[in-house]
Amino acid sequence: MSNFSDKARSVIAAVAPTLGVAIGGPFGALAGQLISKAVAPDAKPGDSAAVEAALASATPETLLALKNSDNEFKEHMRQLDINEEQLQYADTANARAREVAVKDNTPRILAYMYTAGFFAVLATQFWIVMAHVVLDPTALRLIDTTTGVLFAMMLGCKEYYFGSSAGSKDKDQTIASMAAK
Repeated sequence: MSNFSDKARSVIAAVAPTLGVAIGGPFGALAGQLISKAVAPDAKPGDSAAVEAALASATPETLLALKNSDNEFKEHMRQLDINEEQLQYADTANARAREVAVKDNTPRILAYMYTAGFFAVLATQFWIVMAHVVLDPTALRLIDTTTGVLFAMMLGCKEYYFGSSAGSKDKDQTIASMAAK
């Protein structure tokens, strides 16, 4: 069931984020079954076309059923002592393992390109300020947007290669709970 279209995946990720992450990992079959049961209960098992059609014409009731399935999936994961962060880590680990297995340089090349592009746009902004260049507001918004997008891509690359700040978040929560005692 992990062969959903990008549009279906975006609906799933927005309404049922835990299922959205799980669908591409080792719990994909279970996630697919829960999604199918929620949005297309009469569909045959493995009928992703029926699920996609149901997602494309989703009613509020269908989306609520999908959200309830997400909660049900979270409960299954709690019972198995698996938390959502482990699913995220598994997803990242799968991407890294793929890169090692196929010896694909694309992520590294993209990381360098994003970094170079970010600093080039940043240098351009400094030059604009230092040279007192007056820009059309539309051009300024375009440069600002480009900077934001490149910054986000650089953060994604940093998380891909060095991990996210989830560990830091856990540490902060632990410290806060200890301080409250």
